[in-house]
Order: sequence, then C-alpha cells, then structure tokens
Amino acid sequence: MVRRVAVVGAGVSGLAAIKCCREEGLEPTCFERSEDIGGLWRYAEHAEEGRASIYRTVFTNSCKEMMCYPDFPFPDDHPNYMHNTKLQDYIWKFAEHFDLLRHIRFKTLVTKIKKRPDFSVTGQWDVVTEKDGKKETEVFDAVMICSGHHVYPNFPAASFPGIQKFKGSYFHSREYKEPGKFRGKKVLVIGLGNSGCDIAVELSTVASQVYVSSRSGSWVMSRVWEHGYPWDMKIVTRFQTWLGTVLPRALSDWLYVRRMNWPFKHENFGLMPLDGTLRKEPVFNDDLPSRIACGVVVVKPNVKEFRETSVLFQDGTVQEDVDVVIFATGYSFSYPFMEDNSIIKVKDNVTLYKSILPPQLEKPTLAVIGLVQSLGAIIPTSDLQCRWAVKVFQGRQEDLGFKKKGGGGEYEKYVQCSPVFIFLSPQRYGSSNTLQMDYVSYMDELATAIGVKPNLPKLLLTDPRLALEVFFGPCTPYQFRLMGPGKWSGARRAILTQWDRTLG
Repeated sequence: MVRRVAVVGAGVSGLAAIKCCREEGLEPTCFERSEDIGGLWRYAEHAEEGRASIYRTVFTNSCKEMMCYPDFPFPDDHPNYMHNTKLQDYIWKFAEHFDLLRHIRFKTLVTKIKKRPDFSVTGQWDVVTEKDGKKETEVFDAVMICSGHHVYPNFPAASFPGIQKFKGSYFHSREYKEPGKFRGKKVLVIGLGNSGCDIAVELSTVASQVYVSSRSGSWVMSRVWEHGYPWDMKIVTRFQTWLGTVLPRALSDWLYVRRMNWPFKHENFGLMPLDGTLRKEPVFNDDLPSRIACGVVVVKPNVKEFRETSVLFQDGTVQEDVDVVIFATGYSFSYPFMEDNSIIKVKDNVTLYKSILPPQLEKPTLAVIGLVQSLGAIIPTSDLQCRWAVKVFQGRQEDLGFKKKGGGGEYEKYVQCSPVFIFLSPQRYGSSNTLQMDYVSYMDELATAIGVKPNLPKLLLTDPRLALEVFFGPCTPYQFRLMGPGKWSGARRAILTQWDRTLG
C-alpha cells in the first residue's frame, strides 16, 4: 500500500501533487532545488541551472477563471491576464491556505531516482537528494515528477550552416530577460512560438529592426476575444468540443480556419501555417499584427545560411548587418535524475499512459505531471492528473479502466504521431515537442475515471441553470470539483458567477 510519496519540484504541478496526496491521506515530501515555490513563474534576474527561466514581462495566456486551482479562485479584483509577479503571489496564497509549505524541502536537489531491488513486488523507489553538499537516500512508495518541460533548451544553432562564422551574438531565448541592451540593433528571432513573438514585439520598441524567422507559420490569437471577453472563456467549452466531434471534418476545418483568421487574415501578414487545419497550439499575442503592419517586425522564412554579418533566407533574400540572433526554439525533455532514462523517454518519443504513467513499469508508482499541451491551462490539468495518479497509487487501477497486456505491467495501446505519442483525436494535431490533446476531452476522460465529471443529465433535471452554464459556458476548473470525491462546496456559485468576475 502506498503511503510515502516523493514530489519533484514545487511549481504549480508540485503544489497540486502535495495537496492531492494529503486529501487522500498520503504523506508527500516535496524536493525543490531553489529557495522558493512557483517553478516557471518565479522570475529571476539571470537564468539558473536546472530551473525554468522567464523574461521580466511575461503575462499569462489563460485567463484567471480558466487557470485557477479548481477550489481556490483568484481574488475578484485580479485582472483577467496576469503578470508573472501577480500569479506568483496567488501561488503563494494557495500554498499557505492549504498548509503545503511544511511538506517542501527547499534547496534540495534530486540527483537520482531508481527502482529498489524488490520493485517488481513493492513498487518502491530509492530517491537520492543533495543539500549543502550532503547526499541522502530515502525510500518512497511512489514518485510524482513535477519538474516541468521548460528547463532544458532546444538550441539547434549548430544545425544552421555558417553559424560558426557569424560575427554577431546569438543565444537561446531562455537567456533573454529585458530589451534595454538591444537598443538600436538589428535582431533576428528564430521561432514563431509564444516566446519568440513576445520577444520580437518587445524588442521592436527599442531595436532598429526586428525580424522573425519561421519554418511553418503559426496561428496568432488575441487574448481579447469577441465583445472583449477572454478568448478561452469563449472557445474552451463543452459545446464547442461536442460540435467538433459531430460536424463533418471538412466543415469543421473550414470553421476552424475561419475562426482563427478573426480578426485578421494571417496570409496577409506572412503568418499563415503551412497546414492551417492542424490544431496546433496557437500563439497568443495582442500586438504582433500591428507591429508587422507598422514595419518594425518583419516576418521571414526559415534561415538557409548565416554569413559573417548577414543572413540568407530560404526564399533567397539576404538581410545585411544583423547584430543579434535569438533562438526561440523551445525546450527538450530531460530527466537527468532518472537512473533508467528509458522509463520516460524512448529515443525522441515520450510514452505515457493517459499522458501520466510510464506504461512499461511492473508497478504503476511513478507519475509525470504537467507534461501536456492543450488549449487549457496547466494548473487545473495538473490538479486533475494528480487526483487520478493518486487513485492509481492506491491500487484503483481496475476502477480507472486499465487494460493490462498479458501478465506484464504494460497498459493500453498507444497511438504514435511523431515526434511524440499523442492521445485523443491524434488526427487533429501536428507534431509537437509536448503531449498535445483536446483539453475538454482529456479532462473529462480523467474526471470520468475518478468519478468527478459533471453529470449533465442529472444536472438538467435538478439544476437546469447550472447544467446550461456547464455545457454552453466555459469549461472552468470549478466543474471538476462540483461533484464526486473531493468536491468543493463553492463550485456551483463559482460557475454561476464566473462571467461577473470577468469584466467586473
């Protein structure tokens, strides 16, 4: 029987793991290498080894009603989209409210996690940690890895011909903090993701010229959607998800492209994705189209070759006198503390049952939390993943729909979509470096397994007003604390008043 659980990392996922373990009577111990909680959202002046790094002006892409912990709403006076410092304050309030800090060992680095010799019987792990130069080994019944996936930069500079003779400076966006030192310079940003677009827009206020290079384009969305409401409260709904499953594919694709081209036509700005119908995660940036329209940001195709002071692009154009190149090329998976790397990672692929459990383990006592990407926020996703994982640790596999292969410990069949294994409607998504899926479908799958999915037929009979809001309104986190184990008494009120808090 699982009792002691090791939690790696005290970011938003790690805090959810501590809380969920406590709710089920388990004993969590969280190891955090820094002196603070918050993970990705804790800003530091310089990039720190082994920790996620953000720039000073990072704001959230999900609004407060869609990204809160499901039983701990943001204060009413908070803006819809928050600066990282404001979110960090909220994370601290959450940890203090639920008394989570006493379970965290700060400045403690996890150096190794390995199966115990009797793992096939006990499912236990040896966790080796280091603090102040002293190493310690402890035995845990289960492990929850909550270290995130924005730590180890994907820095493919060497794969760009001529980069060695380029006389300007170049670095990964992880090192970028603020725009001051780029005043008057010509800057090339490689990558059209959220970081690349944010950095390009910010630099355009001080640099003499900014260029953004993209291989395949991207959908760019505004945080502010129809009638001034947050985009995710209008789009991430059960009704929209249902509509996507019942409409013919051609009609669904047409509606998708039409919606993504609101309020501007991407083709006119050089941003149109090569395959516009793929449901890749869009970029959220309210200012990029206007920066392009003003000419201070210029969109370019992929780089073909670097020269001493210039860059040759795939379309044959050359940009002279480039001073700085910033590689906003994302991050790679890495779990250096895992003694057996194949448990989570197989070559370039990540294989996880329900995007949580490594399937080849004899005992399902290791969970990877937060390694997903969808239109939904990570906080409620991690919360539900933790609740599901804890049920697995407690031996509820059969109740949760596990299908064993023969007599071994492998669970369910995977659908492969390079370069990762993707679950749930894989035909709708393109390649990505994270596990990508439809948010509502995935959340409902986990919620159904642990008995917390809203029962719409029952609600329609007993509380029709609430039922309509649950189905047609935004799929806010409160829905998954509305009924069943772990329900929150304030969930109904939070759902019925969520619009009031948005523009209030």
